[in-house]
Amino acid sequence: MATSVLSPPFFHPLHQLQFSKCPRLSSKSHFRPRLLRSISQRTIRAISAVAAESELGTQQDHAIEADIFACPVCYEPLIRKGPSGLNLPAIYRSGFMCKRCKKTYSSKDRYLDLTVTAGLRDYTEIQPARTELFRSPLVSFLYERGWRQNFRQSGFPGPDEEFKMAQEYFESAEGGLLVDVSCGSGLFSRKFAKSGTYSGVIALDFSENMLRQCYDFIEKDDTLSTNNIALVRADVSRLPFSSGSVDAVHAGAALHCWPSPSNAVAEITRTLKNGGVFVGSTFLRYSSKTPWFLRPFRERTPQGYGYLTEEEIKDLCTSCGLTNYSSKIQQAFIMFTAQKP
Repeated sequence: MATSVLSPPFFHPLHQLQFSKCPRLSSKSHFRPRLLRSISQRTIRAISAVAAESELGTQQDHAIEADIFACPVCYEPLIRKGPSGLNLPAIYRSGFMCKRCKKTYSSKDRYLDLTVTAGLRDYTEIQPARTELFRSPLVSFLYERGWRQNFRQSGFPGPDEEFKMAQEYFESAEGGLLVDVSCGSGLFSRKFAKSGTYSGVIALDFSENMLRQCYDFIEKDDTLSTNNIALVRADVSRLPFSSGSVDAVHAGAALHCWPSPSNAVAEITRTLKNGGVFVGSTFLRYSSKTPWFLRPFRERTPQGYGYLTEEEIKDLCTSCGLTNYSSKIQQAFIMFTAQKP
């Protein structure tokens, strides 16, 4: 699927806007310099605000984009400039700005970067080792070429069966917007998009290389339409969506990788609509069938993954306000679901 795209629109910082110079006043003028500066500054600020609003345009008739994407700093809907539509070419050629804090966002390498640190030049944030692992180009390349297949040894039934299980849980979200958080290389994002069950699918991950790999898989798949799929870089603990705007959230083999599962589940709950569904899968630290003498050897360590027990996952979901919790367990594999009331 070769798609011709244009570079994202350029947002002109307000300090680069050109304004005509004020005429010089004669020495006999009654205006004092301090008052003149005050008037000029107020005028420039007013003109700057109007220019920024005019350049980006509110375009209320394209409300679908404002309803979907929000600023990860203040959660205000983003103003969009560019072609409409939740698809790769349209989003790549669009620019976004938060109406409140004026922070701008644009696409890079085929994905839209909606992290808090998007656009920063000097600041670098240190991430946990397990987060950095999945940002590696090698791990991103290997994820669907052997890495994910090893999950079967722990009881994972395989992508096809896991997708079928998730679809059953998502039955009430048919026709809505689905966000596949921590999507990795888009293994399930592509399946959700191909199913035609949802109005839109957003493949979301913190790893730049995973999203690039996801794009490569999409581009090579002639059976996958890109009319309803978007790639977004974001932090699961700071999701770029307005509260109550998402119908379904999927997190496949992800919860154990999150630095703070409680923050992530709380964010997922915030973004879900009333009646929205959350489905996740992960590795259990141990299950009710694990012999008691083996449990101490499977406790979490500070440097390892955050494996939870079945009881902890249920407690986490209910404490974040989710209801109707249920799960299916096979060895160390668990798929669970919960709903926002």
